[in-house]
Amino acid sequence: MCGIVGYVGPGCASEFLIEGLHRLEYRGYDSAGIAVQNGSEIGVRKRVGRVSELERLLESNPVTGSFGIGHTRWATHGETSDVNSHPHIGGNGEVVIVHNGVIENYAKLRGQLQTLGYVFRTTTDSEIIAHMICHQWYELVKLGHDPELAETCQTAVERALVTFKGTYGIVAMFREAPGVLIAARVGSPLVIGVGRNEYFLASDASPLVGHTDEVVYLSDNEIAVITTESMELHHRDTGRLEPSIQTLQQESSDTDLGDFDHYMLKEIFEQPEAIENCLRGRIDDDSATAMFGGLNLDPMQLRKIDRIVLTACGTSWHAGLVGEYLLEEFARIPTEVEYASELRYRNPPMTESTMVFAITQSGETADTLAALRECKRKGHQTLAICNVVGSTIAREADGGIYLHAGPEIGVASTKAFTSQVTALILLSLYFGRMRHLSYHAGKRMIRQLRDMPDVIRRTLQCHDAVKEVADRYCNYENFLYLGRLYNFPVALEGALKLKEISYIHAEGYPAAEMKHGPIALVDENTPSVFIVPRGGIYPKVMSNLEEIKARRGPVIAIACEGDDQISELADEVIFVPEVEDFLQPLVTSIPLQILSYHIALQRGCNVDRPRNLAKSVTVE
Repeated sequence: MCGIVGYVGPGCASEFLIEGLHRLEYRGYDSAGIAVQNGSEIGVRKRVGRVSELERLLESNPVTGSFGIGHTRWATHGETSDVNSHPHIGGNGEVVIVHNGVIENYAKLRGQLQTLGYVFRTTTDSEIIAHMICHQWYELVKLGHDPELAETCQTAVERALVTFKGTYGIVAMFREAPGVLIAARVGSPLVIGVGRNEYFLASDASPLVGHTDEVVYLSDNEIAVITTESMELHHRDTGRLEPSIQTLQQESSDTDLGDFDHYMLKEIFEQPEAIENCLRGRIDDDSATAMFGGLNLDPMQLRKIDRIVLTACGTSWHAGLVGEYLLEEFARIPTEVEYASELRYRNPPMTESTMVFAITQSGETADTLAALRECKRKGHQTLAICNVVGSTIAREADGGIYLHAGPEIGVASTKAFTSQVTALILLSLYFGRMRHLSYHAGKRMIRQLRDMPDVIRRTLQCHDAVKEVADRYCNYENFLYLGRLYNFPVALEGALKLKEISYIHAEGYPAAEMKHGPIALVDENTPSVFIVPRGGIYPKVMSNLEEIKARRGPVIAIACEGDDQISELADEVIFVPEVEDFLQPLVTSIPLQILSYHIALQRGCNVDRPRNLAKSVTVE
């Protein structure tokens, strides 16, 4: 949530800042602003709305300089307005900051600062940071510290940070110290790009692509002091650190739209390649199993695992539900799926033989990170299934599996979901072969997995048919999504996609649970989307479908190619290739993604930037 950029070097700061904010707009798009050092003053420009609105403001009221910071906002405290937009000013303009996160004790600090004479112009928690840093800087100057030195600015930030409770990614600049940026984080990501005689800073790596391929990821309680000459890293408790420079594994083409109108559609059609990348190098034909280089546990340790807890939020939680079915069926390991937002505050009984997997696209989700840390604190093995290399969860977990799905820009997750399910299928194969799964069963799973990228390409051919269905059903205001076993999590995910980007009320249920209450909602104005591919319980789901038709509810069915029976009952049928039950979520989720996409377009919604949502939820 929210995006930060920063620049120090010989170039035009505003050009990089605006370009970076465009790339970060999926993290927040309520408002945007930049601050650039311009001689003896810091010029601040900010505007409600998209980054393009800020660009128009800069055309009529430019600000020049080679040193600056920028921010695109997803509001947490204070309404969306020009004055509440970042950057925020401390004192009388001596300090300017941008901030991601939430300061939980802002009300108390606000009162303290007001008694000292500080005037608040906004209703945000972030303005507290600007004034508190400014206050500490004043105190240091009174003691004789040189106001122009980076060390004075660093100490002022450090002294301010100890007063804050909450999460933050902060970048501060000082009017009296041109060319100095101070960055700090607790719980909200920041990454520094190391260029030639210049430094870049952002809340994720996407703005750095094309400018540098060397990056430093800040960890919690670390402070970076960036000047035109150098970058120093300090830890709150241990002092100066040697920066760990890593190679950025991303190309500019990864974030280009190409021939697609929207990132969501592009990422839907990238799923065959994403699944191929997830499978690549992870299949051992000789042993009929999967292989992982990053679990960091030997086979003896893994065989002692007698329980798995999968924890996640949103779409990743739905992938975890699929994983529960997979791990229990193929590995025979008791598995539970926990909302990370609940697990972080619960105290469930877990033994030393319990393994915890955090599932996350971004690797920065605040609740998932907190749940992982709580489990680590209690001594459990913690691993991650994550897409973003270098993310906080990827670095803090004991080991894990990278998805290699490529950047996912659209706020509504698509290719990350199917990549997560693919990783969980591989994991169930891996644990299954350690326990009860036969060699021949493993070989069969491998053959089917290898076919999946081509099966997904065939599935995507339903696009035009799904679009026609969307055109006919885009004006309904309530939907039910129904599936059983492996397709129950798909029903939940399909309903979530529709809610996220079209703002239509939708609910997912196990199909058999309809008659235990929700069937009361069924009428001619409430379509039911049935996920009913052929399989072991096909007749049962068909009976559930007939219950809906008996009450005159419209039915949209996701069914296997060649299923003539379904065509006689459902009002609309979208056909997908037939696969084994455990692979069905990879296939059946795709028409639901396309359906939500086209319904949202028909309703005039912004599919890549849905209201009230941001891509990476880094606040509680």
